[in-house]
Amino acid sequence: MAKTRELCKEIRDKIVDLHKAGMGYRDICPILKDPAALKAVIDLFEEHVRKNHQHVELIIGLDARGFLFGPLLAQRLGVGFVLVRKKGKLPGSTVSVAYDLEYGKAEAEIQEDAVAPGQKVLLIDDLLATGGTLYAACELMKKQQAEVLGCMVVIELKELKGIDKLKSHSVFSLVQY
Repeated sequence: MAKTRELCKEIRDKIVDLHKAGMGYRDICPILKDPAALKAVIDLFEEHVRKNHQHVELIIGLDARGFLFGPLLAQRLGVGFVLVRKKGKLPGSTVSVAYDLEYGKAEAEIQEDAVAPGQKVLLIDDLLATGGTLYAACELMKKQQAEVLGCMVVIELKELKGIDKLKSHSVFSLVQY
């Protein structure tokens, strides 16, 4: 437990707090630049999954920063990785869901054959703010008839209460603000 706290502190120390247009913004780029910090993130996610979700079959990464952490975790776990992207970015037949963002509307999509009915999946992203993107990805998984084991994020902005949108799913975050 002490090691976990130490790793979370190492990660938190790398996150830069920037403000854009009056909105708090957390920059994860320093984590990506530092091999030890990036390894700590993946180590903690891997530990969480191995302890709580041994039967996971796919890691689902959300556009775009979920693509940074998801493949590394999937490779460590020996499972596949699937993309959830913004509308119009994936080839072939897709399934989509519209959702609200704190600053507008968007659509998320997944390739129609990316997830099989009944597959056990974990969703991963860098940040949980208002919860719109993760909620939309969970809805995509529902359309695909997948079993969502949980959601994982590096950062959770607790004051924005995004976790309220995800009540029916477990959410694991490494750092909370």
